[in-house]
Amino acid sequence: MAGGRQDLRWVLSLRCVLLMVEAVSGLRGPSTGAHLSPQFPAAGVSQTAVVDCRDVCGLNASDRCDFVRTNPDCRSDGGYLDYLEGIFCHFPPNLLPLAITLYALWLLYLFLILGVTAEKFFCPNLSAISSTLKLSHNVAGVTFLAFGNGAPDIFSAMVAFSDPRTAGLALGALFGAGVLVTTVVAGGIAILRPFTAASRPFLRDVIFYMVAVFLIFTAFYLGRVTLAWALGYLGLYVFYVVTVVLCTWIYRWQRRRSLVYSMPGTPEILSDSEEDRASSNTNSYDYGEEYRPLLFYEETTAQILVQALNPLDYRRWRNKSASWRALKVFKLPVEFLLLLTVPVMDPDKEDGNWKRPLNCLHLVISPLVLVLTLQSGAYGVYEIGGLFPVWAVVVITGTAVAAVTFFATSNSEPPRLHWLFAFLGFLTSALWINAAATEVVNVLRSLGVVFRLSNTVLGLTLLAWGNSIGDAFSDFTLARQGYPRMAFAACFGGIIFNILVGVGLGCLLQISRGHTEVKLESDGLLVWVLAGALGLSLVCSLVSVPLQCFQLNKVYGFCLLLFYVSFLTVALLTEFGVIHLKSV
Repeated sequence: MAGGRQDLRWVLSLRCVLLMVEAVSGLRGPSTGAHLSPQFPAAGVSQTAVVDCRDVCGLNASDRCDFVRTNPDCRSDGGYLDYLEGIFCHFPPNLLPLAITLYALWLLYLFLILGVTAEKFFCPNLSAISSTLKLSHNVAGVTFLAFGNGAPDIFSAMVAFSDPRTAGLALGALFGAGVLVTTVVAGGIAILRPFTAASRPFLRDVIFYMVAVFLIFTAFYLGRVTLAWALGYLGLYVFYVVTVVLCTWIYRWQRRRSLVYSMPGTPEILSDSEEDRASSNTNSYDYGEEYRPLLFYEETTAQILVQALNPLDYRRWRNKSASWRALKVFKLPVEFLLLLTVPVMDPDKEDGNWKRPLNCLHLVISPLVLVLTLQSGAYGVYEIGGLFPVWAVVVITGTAVAAVTFFATSNSEPPRLHWLFAFLGFLTSALWINAAATEVVNVLRSLGVVFRLSNTVLGLTLLAWGNSIGDAFSDFTLARQGYPRMAFAACFGGIIFNILVGVGLGCLLQISRGHTEVKLESDGLLVWVLAGALGLSLVCSLVSVPLQCFQLNKVYGFCLLLFYVSFLTVALLTEFGVIHLKSV
């Protein structure tokens, strides 16, 4: 039996939930209104007292299904599957461990979908767009490419901020990933390859990140994000981009002047862009050159289509390890589906990755995916005039455009407007990522209900780990290959984009839907543990790194790892009530 203060908190939460449901009932249709008056006679609990969906595990097994179906707090605003109903209505109570295991495996596969979509489809199209727009490396790096690298974090935050109940999940994920990247990843880089950090970029990024953390936690302390705050977060990132561009321009100007007056034989340091080219030349290997036929022959349209839809390179398969092959088997269905639905333009290839039959097929399938994934398919099934669905109009229009494109182009030469496929691929892959991120948030919230965990602790653990594991492996690979400065700079540069744009854009989208402000529900002491840990890690790095003359060694790396273990221990002890305050 909960205490009086907890019952009061539940009652207040119910009022907030009911107000939220009433506000969106016009968008969800008449079926939503039928669920606004839950009744639980068997449970013996009054209607106003049952508010927190995590109370479901305290009910009798026979009452749980009705509870999750009628309680507004158990309902998800987006997504294709109702995970709570699946656990408590379709699995008997004795098979609850099996359901949790299947959900955990599905969660891992969703993270795999996020990683594959961002790495092989979202980022290449963003790179092609930046090349088409002729952006400089620095501007592209802190805008389009940063968006590509942080796509899973951004979309997960946007989905989580769409509901005040899961806003803590977004904050936990963004700040949990910040602590993880600035401690575990940065410390691992220093352990793998000690190096000398670039002083000015390091100080610039740490200071900007500290300002961003302070502003966001100030809004969280106030319990709301207004339009001015959301625009302020986005404006701060624009100011950061301008600062990066100006600092790079000033550095290059000073370097050119120093080279003019330098003595002959003075060794020169590679610039950032030269390092990037050196890295790409070192890491890339064209397997096709070795097996390219001596005699040229023209492939048929059917052969081009089959080859373009094949996600498996048999030559690489033979040269890879068993673990790589096992992971590739799980990736094959996802990669095939994405190849079928998402066009990819590669400006580095002579033909720009033009595959005439597949690209014409994309003109039909990609717009169909857009309308079926936007708002979980709500717009796609909408009937125009009550007669003709939107998805049918999209298919007919796309088929007409695809037919004209097919007969007006050839297999060997891309059309003049081929660059438009980069924008189509960008939109399609972005909505695929958004759909996967929606399911990730819903699965995590369901697991939090089952285990009675707060959204904040789920965000700073599972969601943060899942979204950051790809960045960790890529940064560790860069460090092993001799580019620790580049990897270390990515640790701080990327998370600035994630936190400012993730919170700013997520809240701005909610405000644009008619809300005057975005409400943020606090998880108590745990939020301040997270804030203190992130702030303390940044202060420690800001003080210790200059004291070491920016020489980062293994001792510094192990200290960062120890800091993260301590933070995680304190966070979990706070979550389970071992560490608590009597007056919160």
